[in-house]
Amino acid sequence: MLNFSANLSLLFNEIPILDRFIAAKKCGFNGIEIQFPYEIPAEQIKEQLVSNDLELVLINVPAGDLMNGGEGLASVPSKKQEFIEAVHMAVRYAEILRPKCINVLPGCCLIKENLDQYLKTFKSNLVYAADIIQELEVKVVFEAANIKDLPGFIIHKNEQIIDVYEELKHPNVYFQYDIYHMHTMEEDYLNFIQQYANRIGHFQVADSPGRHEPGTGGIDFENLFKVIDSSEYNGWVGAEYKPSVPTHESLDWFYPYCQKN
Repeated sequence: MLNFSANLSLLFNEIPILDRFIAAKKCGFNGIEIQFPYEIPAEQIKEQLVSNDLELVLINVPAGDLMNGGEGLASVPSKKQEFIEAVHMAVRYAEILRPKCINVLPGCCLIKENLDQYLKTFKSNLVYAADIIQELEVKVVFEAANIKDLPGFIIHKNEQIIDVYEELKHPNVYFQYDIYHMHTMEEDYLNFIQQYANRIGHFQVADSPGRHEPGTGGIDFENLFKVIDSSEYNGWVGAEYKPSVPTHESLDWFYPYCQKN
């Protein structure tokens, strides 16, 4: 049985963020995720989770300038202290909110000659985060993102995901597997899921191209959801898309599942 979470950073953005919790619940979601919740006091988020009987599935470690075209924090050698501070910010929120997963975004390398050093820094920082967050019994995940939307993103292929994991073999490092990004990169995500479901900590979905709701692009979601459901994966599937219509009108794909959600 698939459990779907609503990404409140993208869904229900017609209304203020704190109103999105009740909107998600009314539409049938039992879990939510927020990319970067740090402008909202954790206590206010906790109140919304409790009053709407929602689970917090995922937050990201703060990523600096990544969302504004920069390189982010996690792989930049000169930003190591900033990354450490970002991890501790995520930990403070996690102590209150108890998310299922915390995502460490690898970020970008905009000068190719620096890539090896950036990868080394990212792996070191990922282990640092995984060690600390493991004490909270929260999974640390990292993800690949497509280099069409995010040029220079240092992890953008299945092979790279596996390489990082195989090198680290850390018990608290899992994959956040984003189907939109992997479809955009023309990766074989169905085979990947079948092989590595036990190391996937979280899924996110949006159709491709466009990153809109399922049914607006070229992904066969009916088959995808069957593959996920029949795999060893037992976590959540995050609806992280940009609705092409008001959010409640974009959920036709979800309603067949929400009675089971």
